[in-house]
Amino acid sequence: DEDKIDKINRVHLVEEYNKTSIYEIDKRKELISKMFKNNEKSCIIEPPFHACWGGKNVTIKAGAYLSYNCTMVDDGNIEIGYNTIIGPNVTICTTNHPIEMQDRVKGILYISDVKIGNKVWIGAGTIILPGVTIGDNSVIGAGSVVTKSIPANVVAFGNPCKVIKTIDN
Repeated sequence: DEDKIDKINRVHLVEEYNKTSIYEIDKRKELISKMFKNNEKSCIIEPPFHACWGGKNVTIKAGAYLSYNCTMVDDGNIEIGYNTIIGPNVTICTTNHPIEMQDRVKGILYISDVKIGNKVWIGAGTIILPGVTIGDNSVIGAGSVVTKSIPANVVAFGNPCKVIKTIDN
């Protein structure tokens, strides 16, 4: 099956990326250009990085920075905007499971895309759940669990994540 082969190849690229050193900048850029949906080389990803589909359904725009131990459950599409900063130990999920046990054991999944805007800062240890959109220029505080979409130009944090204040730009 073509999808399985693609997944294996991309996961292999992620494994190879995670073995690189900080001094292998060109190798990292080349691997990044192959891992993700788009061919962006100017983003920075600190290993280790994890993605179920090896980044197949992920678009990362120019200037984005992903710190250590970013995990993406990329069964659905994940988009990360220009100059966005993602702190260490952040998890971005596009997949959810049914509440009913009989549906879970059948392997039923619910997939909803995640979109993170431009110039967003996601604090360390944040979890972003399926279907969430985070607007441009917003800041998500460390340790937040983002269960609902967050508008542009705000500071939001908590579990569940809530808007605390507007940012004047």
